[in-house]
Amino acid sequence: MTLTKVFALKTQSSEPGARSPEPGTWNLERGVRSPKLGTWNLELGTWNREAGFSIVTAVFLVVVLALLGAFIVSVTGLQQSSSQIDVQGVRAYQAARTGIEWAAWQALDPNNAGGAALPSCPASPTNLSGLAGSLSPFTVTVTCGATTTTEGNRDVRTYQIIATACNQPPCPNPTPATGYVERRLEAILSKCKDPSAPGPRFACG
Repeated sequence: MTLTKVFALKTQSSEPGARSPEPGTWNLERGVRSPKLGTWNLELGTWNREAGFSIVTAVFLVVVLALLGAFIVSVTGLQQSSSQIDVQGVRAYQAARTGIEWAAWQALDPNNAGGAALPSCPASPTNLSGLAGSLSPFTVTVTCGATTTTEGNRDVRTYQIIATACNQPPCPNPTPATGYVERRLEAILSKCKDPSAPGPRFACG
């Protein structure tokens, strides 16, 4: 005599009000496994409800990374611009110093070409352009003023020299455009001559 065991599979009821299978468990009634949350439901052809949160998170991360990249590019650009302005500032200073040295040579007359008379200021203002090398973009405006005093046989003349260098003449420019760089230097010099002293220097003793 053969004994046969009969096993009955309990299936989920499809009647109204019946409990739906838990996500990720086997649906005996339909013969398929219920989809897990956040995965594609092949039976219904839709995403499960957690997929929407993943998309929002991804979009948020993309926006944050884009803003971060724009900020980095902006900061880098400002640093490069600031560095260029610093370099131009140094060149403008050197150009202004060139103007001071040029005017000092004219006023102090180291070759004593004027004899016993004190040299006068160069024409004021004088614009110096055509500088060489990296100073070529700059123009220097030089002004000079002089006062003379007499102490016995000695004549003393004091010169006030101002040199203004800029890359957008006239210097100083009252309405500069973007990228304008200017440097201003001032020097006070004096020259003494004694007409009674031997030439050609007529130096004050």
